[in-house]
Parts: sequence; C-alpha cells; structure tokens
Amino acid sequence: MRATAPESPSAHPRWPHATLDTRGHRPVPFRQFVLKVHSRCNLACDYCYIYEGADSSWHTRPPSAGEETVRAAAARIGEHVAVHRLRRIRIELHGGEPLLTGPGPVLAYARAVRAAVPASCRITATVQTNGTLLTERTLDALAAAGLRVGLSLDGGLAAHNDRRRDHARRPAWPAAHRAARLLAARPGTYAGILCTIDLDTDPREAYDSLLGLHPPGIDFLLPHGNWAAPPPGLAAPGRPGRHRPRPTPYGDWLAALFDTWWHTARTPTRIRLFHEIAALLLGAPSTAEAVGLSPMAAVVVDTDGAIEQVDSLKSAYPGAPATGLDVFRHPFDDALRHPGIAARQLGEGALAPDCRGCPVHRVCGGGNYVHRYAPGSGFLHPSVYCADLERLIRHVAHRLSRTAKPPATHREAPHTRTDSLPLTEI
Repeated sequence: MRATAPESPSAHPRWPHATLDTRGHRPVPFRQFVLKVHSRCNLACDYCYIYEGADSSWHTRPPSAGEETVRAAAARIGEHVAVHRLRRIRIELHGGEPLLTGPGPVLAYARAVRAAVPASCRITATVQTNGTLLTERTLDALAAAGLRVGLSLDGGLAAHNDRRRDHARRPAWPAAHRAARLLAARPGTYAGILCTIDLDTDPREAYDSLLGLHPPGIDFLLPHGNWAAPPPGLAAPGRPGRHRPRPTPYGDWLAALFDTWWHTARTPTRIRLFHEIAALLLGAPSTAEAVGLSPMAAVVVDTDGAIEQVDSLKSAYPGAPATGLDVFRHPFDDALRHPGIAARQLGEGALAPDCRGCPVHRVCGGGNYVHRYAPGSGFLHPSVYCADLERLIRHVAHRLSRTAKPPATHREAPHTRTDSLPLTEI
C-alpha cells in the first residue's frame, strides 16, 4: 500500500516550517534508517507516545509493510548510499512490534536492504522489540541472519513493568523476562535495553535490577513531553524558557543514577547518556539526539512507504513527523531539504537565544528536539527538561574534574580538544 496522506503544512508551527533560513546549509546524509515492519503492537501501554500520543496516524497505516514498500525502501536506501558513497549505515527494524507475525518479515526486510546496498557499505541491523514474542527459535533465526536484538523494558523487576500490559491487561513482564534471559545467553546478539525513566522508581534499584539482566548497555530515556504537555512529575511554566530556580526531579534522578554507575565497577555497563555527556565534556562529538550539537542523521520509513521524521515527534501534535514524501516517488535527498530535518542538522544555529547564552549548551545541545515544542511557536525553545539537563551536566562535569582518569567512553575524544569545556567553570 502506497502512502496517500499528504502533508498538511498548515498544521505545522511557524518554526521551523515557515521561518527557518537554511541558506548555506549543507545537509548531512542519512546513516540510520528506521524501517517500520508493523504499525501495530501486541501491548497497550497507557503511556506509549505512538498509540496514546497526539499523533494518531497509525490508524491509517497498513498493519504491515508490503512487498512493494519493502522493495522501494530498500532501493531508496541503496540509492542514498551510492550517491553519498557511505561506508556504513544502520537499519533499525521497528514497529509497533516488529515480531508481531514472527521473524519472517524482519528477515525479509533486512535481506532486501542488504541486496540493494553496495557491497562497499557495512550494514548494522537491529530489531527493537518488547520481547514478549521472542522465542529461542526466533532468536536463532535472527542471530543466523546477523541481526542484533534490543529490548524495551521499564526496569528489571516485575513491579517496574506493571504498566506494560497486553490488550487484555495481562502483564508483559513474564514473557519479557524470559526474552532477557535468552538474550543474556547470546551476548553477540544482544544490543541492549531501552528504559524510560520513571520517577517513582528508585534509580539505584532500576540500575541494579537491569544489571541482573546482563545487557551490554542501557539507554535511559526521558519521557517525551513538551511545554504544553510536560512529562510526569514536572510542572512546566506557562512560558517556554530557561527558568531558574526550578525543581529538577529528572536531573536529580539521573545524578543519583550516575553516582551509582560511576562507583559500581571498574568497567561499568555502558549507559549511553552518561557516555555521551562525558565525551562531549572532553571535546568529542555527540552521536545521540538527546544531547550535543551533531547533525541528526536518522529517518523513518512507515509501513505505507511514507518518509517521516523520528517517531518521538508524534508526542508533539498531529502530523508532526510528516514530510509529505514517500519512497515510491522521492529519494531520501528530498527529505534532507525538509525544514524539520534541516533544523536538526544545523547545530548551534537552530538553538533558541536562551540556549546559545547558556554555558553548557554545547553539551546539552538544547536537549531532545521534540522536548522543545510549544504550540504555535514550534521548536525554537529550550527543552522542557532544560533545568534537569543542566543539573546532570554540571554533576557529571564535577565528577570528571575530581578524577585523573575518567571512564572510557565508547569512542576516543579528539587529540586536539579545542571544543572541550573547562570543567571547573561548569
């Protein structure tokens, strides 16, 4: 089924869609392709930003990506790789729940992309799943095809995952826990755990319980919210901005988690957010959209072939991820010219004045783009987590300044640290 719903520009806020000046901007090619295998999920979590968020376009999508969509998406990825002579890309097989009808559609999508992409380009393929449908046989098939598997959980205990239930309100934890045990026995296939922060959970307990599932890394995520719909436990002021003083419940939670992680072991389990912040403080570029000023290089292909921005935008307003493009009629280079994608590649040039005057803005990077949204005016604001991020960054900088040898990050900082921040001044 081809994409048929056109983008409605009138639905978009003024910035960046009407007022962003991209003259002189040189787009950065996409290197991460999020491919929707299914647009439905076997769970009904009441906090899900896809199914419970402001954008409900999933209702109009076909339940799964058809062969025509898979072929067209693969061909467009191959075209993009060839045009930009890319040496490496990532494909993320996503949903909904990508294993909703077994591993077959996931494997077929990965095969199609690999067949279309020039042999000179290395492809890293990952499946992101809630784990409830992951069996040993399915894992065998995924591992044999060279696909890594990421697990989405809210913590490492049943109590942490009480909100993750199926449509009959049955708990997802028993099946997800079984999946975690299966993955722990296959470290080469285990991509790690995505965990959304819950302020009601003790950060030390969350970390210790997840360590018990033996992931190679953990990505702790801030719940999606914005200036009109603040995240749980955070009351946003009426006007977007860098408000001080202000409570920092998420910053406090993450600072406590950081201290636990910092002191647990000589080689602690990788927590992506902490590695990113430490690397940025030491002068390395960012590789995640949550922090830093590096260009965003990810794009989504939905089950109908629509080319979209990242799914987190569904938490902002109806139609927020839309570009009006699809893989049947448009190359990915057309999406690079979309104002919403250009805004996320401009770095400091796309930050609000409040952000550019902040001493930690090169580390914070304005925070996650979607967390900057305010109705009408758009995304040219500090993050709704502004104070929390500054609290965490200053805490990490303080810890780094007190140790002669900071923990190894997942990449080396450049030899010339002209962009590094003086830690003692943060």
